[in-house]
Amino acid sequence: MSEIDNNIKTFATRVRHLILSYKELKKENAELYSMVDERDKEIKELKNKLAEEKNRYDSLMTAKILNIGDDDIEMTRKRVNKLLRSVTQCITLLSEQK
Repeated sequence: MSEIDNNIKTFATRVRHLILSYKELKKENAELYSMVDERDKEIKELKNKLAEEKNRYDSLMTAKILNIGDDDIEMTRKRVNKLLRSVTQCITLLSEQK
């Protein structure tokens, strides 16, 4: 075999090796793109779920405020009335002392 034949065989071997490497890298690249797409989909789903949970939380807080309002208003009204009676009694006692 001549040196030229030897060089051609070496060149052909290297080209085959480069083609195999290219195919492997192309396959790996496709897998990575697939993984990125899956992650993007998962992120989108999680963002949607987060938005839903925020809306649910806001609704629950609004409902709680409305629910607390009825009971607390009555209790607060009773406390204010009791305080007013106490103040009125104190004013009466002070005016009697003069």
